[in-house]
Amino acid sequence: MTNHFGSCLCGTVNFEVKGEFDSFYLCHCRHCQKDTGSAHAANLFSHSAKLVWQSGADVVTSFTLPGTQHNKSFCKLCGSALPSDQIAGLLVVPAGCLDTEITRLPTAQIFLSSKAAWDRQSEMLPKFDGLPD
Repeated sequence: MTNHFGSCLCGTVNFEVKGEFDSFYLCHCRHCQKDTGSAHAANLFSHSAKLVWQSGADVVTSFTLPGTQHNKSFCKLCGSALPSDQIAGLLVVPAGCLDTEITRLPTAQIFLSSKAAWDRQSEMLPKFDGLPD
């Protein structure tokens, strides 16, 4: 069994995920664009892994978009996306909140019909290892 560790940006929330991920999706739906403020969400999914809050559970809150299963858990202090088990039997972990390396490659890109127009040619843009001058 693999264990993964993660935290929020301010360091108040720390957690462990005990178990394996079933899939890793880059989701381009409009809900994910809105709640990440980016082109897509990068989430790992598991039906069997267990989430253990090590610290800061009292500052974790969740929002579920009414009429949908779209849910986001986040730190009340810094706003960082955090794991959610709000959908029964499913753990959703934002890839960026993990501190341990993710060796699994994304399974698929989903909801491409909603892909942001400004992201369609991103692979052709100049690339920098840090902030350009």
